[in-house]
This record gives sequence, structure tokens and C-alpha cells, in this order.
Amino acid sequence: MAKPNKEQIILLEELRDFVVDVMLDMPEWADADVQSLRSVPLGVLRRNATQRHGVTRWKRGVDLRNLRPEDVEVIDLHPKMLNPEWKAYSAYVLHHEYIHALGLRAHNSLFRKLEAAWPGHTASVFGIQFTEHLRRAKAIWLWCCPDCDKEFPRQKRSRGKYKCRQCNTTLIDKKNPDLATTSLQ
Repeated sequence: MAKPNKEQIILLEELRDFVVDVMLDMPEWADADVQSLRSVPLGVLRRNATQRHGVTRWKRGVDLRNLRPEDVEVIDLHPKMLNPEWKAYSAYVLHHEYIHALGLRAHNSLFRKLEAAWPGHTASVFGIQFTEHLRRAKAIWLWCCPDCDKEFPRQKRSRGKYKCRQCNTTLIDKKNPDLATTSLQ
């Protein structure tokens, strides 16, 4: 968990207002206290996180059977999601976390139905692309398949120990050419 800087605070507040305003117009949330989500603190995850895009952290000692927005300690989002290129996806992720904040902890069928109601239908598919973006930015090595040209970003060399999942060819190691440019961003 990291503290957001001033710029990130502004971007998080703008994102919060946008997502809450959209939720207020959604029939799925007509009976929910969506306005109370404005008081849920927002923060950022550590920059080196690659798997987690957002998380709802609950205050210690709360009754997990009867959760409300005021029981949330903070909702953290990945700081790179605040870049303009990921704006649609960040709104989708914050909506996902707000569903948790409104009391639905489990990713059950009701949760998935409410999540799918988000009007930016294509935003959900950006999750895989965002994870790939984070992995590539951090990867020192690319494990490359010489047959199908698939690349797997990794921290360590494969040293010929691994095979491509698609065509069963031994992967070769290449230095990540993006590493020099992404570390400056």
C-alpha cells in the first residue's frame, strides 16, 4: 500500500465522481446508498504490483456479514491505471471495488451480474491487456517461441528449460527491448 501523491489524489477524486455519477444512473443501484461511496477513501497500490489492479481493504474488526461503505478502510487502485490510456478500465475496476464496498464480498453470480451491468462493456476486456502491460514493463527477459512468435515476459532467463504452450517448441531468451523505454515512464 502506497500513499497517493497530489496529482494521483486529483485523478482518483475525478474517477470517483465519474463512477459514482454513472452508478447513480444505473437501475441496478436504484435502492443502494451509492452517494455514501463518495466518502470511501481512495489510494494506490505499489507500482510494482502486476497481478492486482484494485483492492478493497476493510477496517479491522468489522462484521463481515453486514458490510457497508463506512466499513472500508481504503480502496486502492494500481497507479498506472490513472494514466489516460487506461481511463475506461480504471472506471470499470473502481465500479468492481465499489460493489465490494456496498457489501458484496464474494465474486458470486449476483456480483458478476452487477459488475457486467457497467455501461462500458468493453472495459472489462482491458484487464488482460493491463496485466500484460505491467508484466512487459517489469520484464528483463522475453521468453520467445521461434515458431509462433509468442512472447512471455519474465524476470529470469528460461535457459531452454521451458516450452511454448501453443506449439511445444523450446523457448529462447531475448533481452526485453522495451525495458529501457518503460523504466523512464
